[in-house]
Amino acid sequence: QVQPVESGGDLVQPGGSLRLSCTAPGFTSLTCGMDWYRQAAGKQREWVSTISFTGTTTYTDSVKGRFTISEDGAKDTVYLQMNSLKPEDTAMYFCKTAPLRSSVNTCPEKWGRGTQVTVSS
Repeated sequence: QVQPVESGGDLVQPGGSLRLSCTAPGFTSLTCGMDWYRQAAGKQREWVSTISFTGTTTYTDSVKGRFTISEDGAKDTVYLQMNSLKPEDTAMYFCKTAPLRSSVNTCPEKWGRGTQVTVSS
């Protein structure tokens, strides 16, 4: 069963970097992309980035130029490299499988449990 598990969250100073990992065994054998979302305390969950089944990457405006999403198919893992971190990036970060919007989709939609990122001096 495809179940994402996030890791890599930590406390980091402003301007620092972190790399989050999302491992979902088997997802690269299905028509899955992967999304990253984040939820700050007291706020709604917001979409951050996607790598599609075909490898297209997209980002929300607030992280463009600072965050990079990538995939290692051999490890069934998607990464979110986060540079130039700001206090407003503080949130719980979640990954979610992204089903192909097609009649040939084989990907179930599954959420991970999240990993905490705190940006503070």
